[in-house]
Amino acid sequence: MKTILKIIGVIVLLIIGYAIIAMLAFGKNYHYEKSMVINAPKEKVWQQISSMKAFNEWNPWMKLDKSMKVTYTGNSGEVGDKYCWDSKNDDAGAGCQEIKELVLNEKQKTEMTFIKPFEGQATSEIVLSPEGNATKVLWTMDTEQDPMMKIMRPMMDYQMGKSYEEGLNNLKALAEK
Repeated sequence: MKTILKIIGVIVLLIIGYAIIAMLAFGKNYHYEKSMVINAPKEKVWQQISSMKAFNEWNPWMKLDKSMKVTYTGNSGEVGDKYCWDSKNDDAGAGCQEIKELVLNEKQKTEMTFIKPFEGQATSEIVLSPEGNATKVLWTMDTEQDPMMKIMRPMMDYQMGKSYEEGLNNLKALAEK
């Protein structure tokens, strides 16, 4: 019994130690990015990222809840193009994403406001650059993290990696048709 208690004590100390180190070591700014080369001209890829409706055709988070309520506002394909989602599913949550900047055939920048399961804000960019006859797509996200979220950063990196990989593969399939 003493051995089990010692093991549990060591595990608890390791978890507390990691939490303290994570809160001190990780900065408040979180940046994630992933890129992929798509065998299509950037003008064709642009068609899939230049509006929120087009973005949601390959957005990996849209599949988290098939009954999610989605509303679009603004002019499609222009700054101010926006969609809001609301889901009963905490994995999808609720929030809005709005186009803040468009550079024809080169860049889309959005701002996301998360309402649930927790509140937050982030910006995202999708940047297109020529790669021979293909197009390199760089997808980024930037946000600030409170100290408690820093503890979850390795798990967040893992989840973001899976989601961005899925999204870029979805985009690739659409653009290469």
